[in-house]
Amino acid sequence: MPEPSNDYRVVVFGAAGVGKSSLVLRFVRGTFREAYVPTVEDTYRQVIGCDTSVCTLQVTDTAGSHQFPAMRRLSISKGHAFILVYSVTSRQSMEELQPIYEQICQIKGDIRKTPIMLVGNKSDESQRELDALEGEALAGKWKCSFMETSAKMNYNVQELFQELLNLEKRRTLSLQVDGKKCKQQKKKDKLSGQCSVM
Repeated sequence: MPEPSNDYRVVVFGAAGVGKSSLVLRFVRGTFREAYVPTVEDTYRQVIGCDTSVCTLQVTDTAGSHQFPAMRRLSISKGHAFILVYSVTSRQSMEELQPIYEQICQIKGDIRKTPIMLVGNKSDESQRELDALEGEALAGKWKCSFMETSAKMNYNVQELFQELLNLEKRRTLSLQVDGKKCKQQKKKDKLSGQCSVM
């Protein structure tokens, strides 16, 4: 059993070219790159709100089809949550997620305790092979959440990561880290408990 840490590890899986890196870079850096550059494995870190403190959201962007089985197994065993990405322009990219999902089930055991988001990326494209209903149907079968995104148009990218954090039942996680707000709220709570008689 891994000890609880201040890291929250999210692993992004999917076939080559579905836009995993584009989603991650859009989320972490707010940028979008038109050219396709294959990824071996990249990890990005971002500070997020966690229960009453802050922790590090660690997003691992995995390789597409060329991934080594040992690397995939390690990513799954260390991951707290998973984003399974396919492209709405490629039915095959959705089919390629099946063995990954099965491996997550096998390694993680009770899948209901593991936050998983199925993501149909490239929703801005007109040449679709899959509509949203097919994504919803697969998510229903896998008992996970579903969302369509467009890294290019920055559509549903922040929402995707926030929704994934909302699925975590063991602790409260949020993309908002706002220390001032917390202090003001504490002050307000403190004042509301006092009354003065004049």
